[in-house]
Amino acid sequence: MEKPKSEYFNRDLSWIDFNARVLEEGLRTETPPLERLKFLTIVSSNFDEFFMVRVAALKRAARSGVGRDPSGLTCEQQLALVAERVRGIVRRQYDCLTKEILPALAKEGLELVRPGFYSPFQMHYLEALFQREVFPTLTPLRVEEDADFPFTGNLRLHAAFLLSKGEAGEAERFAIVQVPSSLERVVWLPREEDGRARWTLLDDVVLTWGYKLFPGYSVKEASLFKVVRDADFAVDEERDDDFVEAMSEVLDGREQSHPVRISVSADSPRLRDELARRLSLGSDDVYEMPGPIDLRSLMDLTQTKGFDKLREPVWKNWWPLGLPEDEPLWETIRARDVMLHLPYESFDPIVRLVQDAAADPQVLAIKATLYRTSGDSPIVRGLEEAARNGKQVTALVELKARFDEGRNIAWAERLEQAGVIVVYGLARLKVHAKACMVVRRETDGVKRYVHLSTGNYNDKTAKLYGDLAIFSANDELAYETSLFFNSITGYSAVHTMRKLVVAPTELKHRIIALIDREAKRSNQEYPGHIIAKMNSLADIDVIDALYRASRAGVKIQLNVRGICMLRPGVAALSENISVISIVDRYLEHARIFYFANGGSEELYLSSA
Repeated sequence: MEKPKSEYFNRDLSWIDFNARVLEEGLRTETPPLERLKFLTIVSSNFDEFFMVRVAALKRAARSGVGRDPSGLTCEQQLALVAERVRGIVRRQYDCLTKEILPALAKEGLELVRPGFYSPFQMHYLEALFQREVFPTLTPLRVEEDADFPFTGNLRLHAAFLLSKGEAGEAERFAIVQVPSSLERVVWLPREEDGRARWTLLDDVVLTWGYKLFPGYSVKEASLFKVVRDADFAVDEERDDDFVEAMSEVLDGREQSHPVRISVSADSPRLRDELARRLSLGSDDVYEMPGPIDLRSLMDLTQTKGFDKLREPVWKNWWPLGLPEDEPLWETIRARDVMLHLPYESFDPIVRLVQDAAADPQVLAIKATLYRTSGDSPIVRGLEEAARNGKQVTALVELKARFDEGRNIAWAERLEQAGVIVVYGLARLKVHAKACMVVRRETDGVKRYVHLSTGNYNDKTAKLYGDLAIFSANDELAYETSLFFNSITGYSAVHTMRKLVVAPTELKHRIIALIDREAKRSNQEYPGHIIAKMNSLADIDVIDALYRASRAGVKIQLNVRGICMLRPGVAALSENISVISIVDRYLEHARIFYFANGGSEELYLSSA
């Protein structure tokens, strides 16, 4: 194998390869069509976030004159390669949608009807619907050459219209209309005699009857578009007056920040070019979509009732064996540690822990970190109930959880109203740990019960993400968990601990030390062996440590779901390293690190 020019893969191109693997799940013809559609919507959602964060950062770096990345590419080269790779994936995505998935759904009686294919009956129904429910919500905005481009926000679907009065010498006009997000995007058409479930898109309805917004003008051309803006904002963390308000300003800023990408329907080159010009976007930033724009919002369609055969059978997750289902958990956890494997086992015991603690008169206090929670979180409700019942409840709510900031602000305010002590994370750091501790008075004194997890306290994603969690009343682990909570709510410095390793003060150093120890202890009797499962591998120092271990003969097996900058299988560099990536029905989210350690094996679980 020829030695590569660089020892590292490019971070962003590696992430695009990951999203291509997500697309591969949607391309599998043996998968039911609504499941395939789900993967296609995830690809679109992933790309939106990628452009908001990574591409926006690359553009800023290019403007600032930042040099080459570890793979040897300049910012400009990276941006060009990103555009090329993304276009290739989008082409495959839409080919799959329009040529395979939509026809397969139509064959099974779930049919998308687009403009040009409406029957007279459907035309009459949709025009009446437009006039009655859609027209009153629309606000046409004129676009003038000598004025700022109208506000479009971020990720909001719009229709653009090129207008003419038809008079000689009269200049054409340009206007945009936001497709109302307050209305459902999927518009169901009345069932006809054949009983088929037909649907169309709200944006197509706006595009078809939008001419009614411009009396006296004729529509020369019309197109749909969506703008993606820079969302990688830094919050002013020194604002002691109101950190919540500072985060709210970040959310507002995302709606008005620099555009980084525009998606347009492929039906009006003139409008495409005019939109790009007005938004100061280059040709690499413009993506023509040969089908419905913004596939993210079609995720709801995948849950359409009455079409179970077009989905995978629901996987029943089980209450863990060995845990009492109808009794408080304290006695079992006190006797032994209990591990959960989500989503194969149920999230319910975690909810039960908080609910039992809220109602138990022997419970004195509860502490928990909240990073990403669901829209109607039973965990949050349990913490509220506990506070109302007189327990001392402390919740660290991480307001900087990207794209969940608004939800977390709402939860924080609600928890405070219930009497919970709410802490808003740490300045210049994100609290990514998933930890809960219950303090309970028992006959032999005060006992601490802890729950630690690789996954979030989110009952919705717990059905979709592969995670590991542990319940424990181990005194040493509980004490160290107390130290951890004190360090993130007060001024207590975290010292080296035996059971827990905390970032950023110690985790990276410990990981590198464990890798180097494996290389040092590797011998013929106990050959070194590292097995690691993680979301991403992009830290150059850790990668270099793995390269050193490989050269020392350590067998290294990596399971990296997303970004992987390490190059495996390179002679004299990484020939003892293999890398796989698992993308399937459930999102691989657990982080697991195994070290053979000369026969004294060590295993770590991590939330980062």
